[in-house]
Amino acid sequence: MRLIRMLLLAALSISSVPAYSDEEASAQRLTVLLSQAQTISARFSQLTLDGSGTQLQETAGQLVLKRPGLFRWHTDAPMEQLLVSNGEKVWLYDPDLEQVTIQTLDKRLTHTPALLLSGDVSDIRENFAISHQEGGNVVDFILKPKSKDTLFDSLRLSFRGGVLNDMQLIDSIGQRTNILFLSVKMNEAVDDASFSFEIPEGADVIQE
Repeated sequence: MRLIRMLLLAALSISSVPAYSDEEASAQRLTVLLSQAQTISARFSQLTLDGSGTQLQETAGQLVLKRPGLFRWHTDAPMEQLLVSNGEKVWLYDPDLEQVTIQTLDKRLTHTPALLLSGDVSDIRENFAISHQEGGNVVDFILKPKSKDTLFDSLRLSFRGGVLNDMQLIDSIGQRTNILFLSVKMNEAVDDASFSFEIPEGADVIQE
């Protein structure tokens, strides 16, 4: 359960980068890049480090996203987990524990970074101070929450050739997470059934 929550709440250190542009231009550029993808499907590779740089966990899996607010993250065995949201509820299934946790989706972008990739992009500039830097065909955006009530200190989104490349975050205790997106496909048809979840027979259910 901790692993998949890191997809929503987690962290990877952001190296200092000079000469970021003004916030308004950065927000507009990021909004355009995010808005052009109504659906995203990809493989992902996730690396989690503690504050000293020691590796805590490395996993991989498959994700499917669809605006507004629909997502499905499936982490491969041997630490298999499935996270599904229909835009209102979130189901977290751990097949090893035979346990399903059900939550109401927290739609605050500062609490659910995954919604940056699948949610309403119109709220981005209200929630974050944004800067960006370009180098060749790579654009890096740094997002820092404006609210103190947040679960991460900073987040970086990187695009290569206009396509999402990776997400990097850092939290208040220095724990860091990097999610690299591979074989990214945008705007392909996605069945909404991908974002519904049927509780397996015999599974324990936890409502939060």
